Amino acid sequence: MPLAIVQSRAVAGIQGAEVVVECDLGPGLPTFAVVGLAETAVKEARDRVRSAIQNSGLDFPARRIVVNLAPADLPKEGGRFDLPIALGILAASGQIPMTALTATECIGELALDGGLRPVPGALSAALAASSAGRELLLPRANADEAVLAEGAVIRAAATLAQAVAHLRGQPHLPAWEATHGPATEPETLAEALPDLADVRGQEMVKRALVVAALGGHHLLLSGPPGTGKSMLAMRLPGLLPPLQRDEAMEVAALHSLHGSFESRHWRRRPFRSPHHSASAAALVGGGSRPKPGEISLAHGGVLFLDELPEFPRAVLEALREPLETGEIHISRANRHTCYPARFQLVAAMNPCPCGHLGNPREACRCTPAQIQQYRGRLSGPLLDRIDIQVEVPALPIEALQQKESGPDSAYWRERIGAARERQMLRQGCLNGQLQGKALDRQVTLAPADRSFLERAAQSLAFSARAYHRVLRVARSIADLEARDSIHREDLAEAIQYRRLALSLGH
Repeated sequence: MPLAIVQSRAVAGIQGAEVVVECDLGPGLPTFAVVGLAETAVKEARDRVRSAIQNSGLDFPARRIVVNLAPADLPKEGGRFDLPIALGILAASGQIPMTALTATECIGELALDGGLRPVPGALSAALAASSAGRELLLPRANADEAVLAEGAVIRAAATLAQAVAHLRGQPHLPAWEATHGPATEPETLAEALPDLADVRGQEMVKRALVVAALGGHHLLLSGPPGTGKSMLAMRLPGLLPPLQRDEAMEVAALHSLHGSFESRHWRRRPFRSPHHSASAAALVGGGSRPKPGEISLAHGGVLFLDELPEFPRAVLEALREPLETGEIHISRANRHTCYPARFQLVAAMNPCPCGHLGNPREACRCTPAQIQQYRGRLSGPLLDRIDIQVEVPALPIEALQQKESGPDSAYWRERIGAARERQMLRQGCLNGQLQGKALDRQVTLAPADRSFLERAAQSLAFSARAYHRVLRVARSIADLEARDSIHREDLAEAIQYRRLALSLGH
């Protein structure tokens, strides 16, 4: 009995799991069955494949067709197996040479007219195919992201007919990376980002933003409405150096899986700003078929949570583990998925429900009980994980009319990039990620400075986590000033960045 085997890839986290598509044409009444733990969208491939083959001018065999997607215990979803199923049927019926499929993997959804539509996870599939030493045949709309996989040979087709002609050798599709691909120069992307020089005044807050960018520290901004909290947060990506290639590949794979990858954003750090009505599954990922959430889509970049106390408490508490570990584990009855989530959190909040506590231009109307209830929405363990917490005061009108606005983002980006390179050479990670013995090695204090820090920690009732976070921030402040050792003024400034947590009652 004619049997054809086509290699394909399923999505398993951010990895491309190998799937063998076996197409068998046997005697009997014409039927078409798809087996191998296929969900409804995969089983519907029967109708799409039949129409696509016929409308492409090819013969659909009137045979008993059985398609097996192996391994049988790996869930299969979406329309990504349409193209390998169609090619398998055509190979089994003698319309494509079997040998043409041995060194090729295929993914792609078919339209009824034979056109090829893009599918999520193309970059992961390209990386896996390259590791296996095979070419990847996919829809043309997926080619720009797939070509990012170093060493991968990408063949992009717009229709099923083009894919069949390529496998028949008449003509061959050229390797996509020969003439196409996304821009690889990130400097032009950075120039399009909001500039820190646009912010008038708020010098202390801008310095805190620079320190946070330099060390990869989480940041909380608190102040009345209209003081520039969101404006400052949106300027953090412009302070960060472009992603390195390995980081950019991981970020691109996550966005490819989500279906939101754009080649023009290659090596740009993501900036995600979900609304405060977002659910826990939307923020951390999940669903019956686990998908990456906002924290994973912000991996390598910035997650901005505006109106922080308005988020449901259960949603905010779900952030605690990813803030520490840099990854999120999603477990379901039959699936376990781990997504990277090494993001930089920037949160903004009002000091009270009406927002005007401490505002010299408008009196606060909230009672102490209302203020306490509002601030109580943020738990102590969550605030403890935010390294830098600063107040953004209301500025007088004269300050807004000043022409001098300080250095621009390009100036700081160069300094921050150089400081980050020193951190990576010195310790292999950013200061915000220092743990245990590595932190002890990189933070050496004079006896008098250590005594100063211990007195401050006792007086301000620091937890062990807060104590170590002060040390990390002090290390970043010293790096900003290009100092090898930490001075007392660095410690004092880092302690000042914890004062907001004390005013919030934690």
